[in-house]
Amino acid sequence: MTDKPSLSGQHTEIPFQHGCALQADFRGLKCPLPVLKARRSLGQISSGQHAEFLADDPASPLDMAHFCETEGHVLLVSDEQDGVFVFVVKKK
Repeated sequence: MTDKPSLSGQHTEIPFQHGCALQADFRGLKCPLPVLKARRSLGQISSGQHAEFLADDPASPLDMAHFCETEGHVLLVSDEQDGVFVFVVKKK
């Protein structure tokens, strides 16, 4: 499933790069929405499965790391490409 907010075409196209059970694009959303939507999205997959999220909010890396730490998920990838943050999370 891909959860995409309305995009105006101004974003660099960053494709999903990991073969995850869930992929969601949260570009264009500001803190705390990317993490809140990630939490909701993780409800769609089983424990141990991986989810890939894209976000462009500068606070996203810190927010996603804190979210995973407090919820018990494992943040496997936290990377940045052309202003887009790519996260891969293993659901607890």
